Amino acid sequence: MQATILFGHGSRDPLWRVPIDTVAQRMLALDPQYCVRCAFLEITEPDLASTTAELVALGVNGITIVPMFLGVGRHAREDLPELVKALQLDYPKVCFYLQPSVGEDARVVELLAQIAMPAAANQAVTVA
Repeated sequence: MQATILFGHGSRDPLWRVPIDTVAQRMLALDPQYCVRCAFLEITEPDLASTTAELVALGVNGITIVPMFLGVGRHAREDLPELVKALQLDYPKVCFYLQPSVGEDARVVELLAQIAMPAAANQAVTVA
């Protein structure tokens, strides 16, 4: 059984996680049988270790971790790979796949450019 963990940084603001939760909900709308969870590096619960433990208890033997970062800083470059190495040691029978951060995906860059263009081209945009 396979699962995906959408991995975010975390924040004290509880609304910060809404976009990541919305991605998970959209994945489930596309495929209600899909196994997807959200996990966070700090402050926001659940963390990666407890989410992984939950999935393993459900019988998951393959976990794809998707870093939901636009920029690739120290957390994505250093911290997350170390967390995944620790998980591999804790769960040697589980196959972990760490995807590149979403901000490195050309499709995301293209979509962000398309979203930003109308606002840049329309000087009459008002902010309320």
